[in-house]
Amino acid sequence: MDDNGRRKFLGICLGGMAAGLAAAFLYPVYRYLAPRTNSGAVAKVVIPEKDVLEGEAKFFEFAGSSAVLVRKKGGELVALSAVCTHLGCIVQWEKDKQDFICPCHGGHYTPDGVVTAGPPPRPLAKLPFSVANGAITVG
Repeated sequence: MDDNGRRKFLGICLGGMAAGLAAAFLYPVYRYLAPRTNSGAVAKVVIPEKDVLEGEAKFFEFAGSSAVLVRKKGGELVALSAVCTHLGCIVQWEKDKQDFICPCHGGHYTPDGVVTAGPPPRPLAKLPFSVANGAITVG
């Protein structure tokens, strides 16, 4: 084997190792930021009404994805998808500001899911729910 053949072989080996290392690093980061999916997800979730206090949010799994119930100041309930419409990160509730923030790129949403700042192109998806006998049924 001549020098050019060896160089080409070593270049291919080093490139393969670099690609493997990049994949080994990037895959866990992707799994952390991407919302979880589950094909056998529950179609309805029942949460006791007392678990959602005024001004607070309750996160839960719904239909294979993250969702949230918010009891706004004044007592009104809202059920939303907790998946940011920008790149699919999971939003966080800021109790002191009474809004949602996306930790990935700083998108802000009102308690109703309306975008107020940042890159998200759409509001958070609203989820159907009903309240009966002290229980909130989402779905």
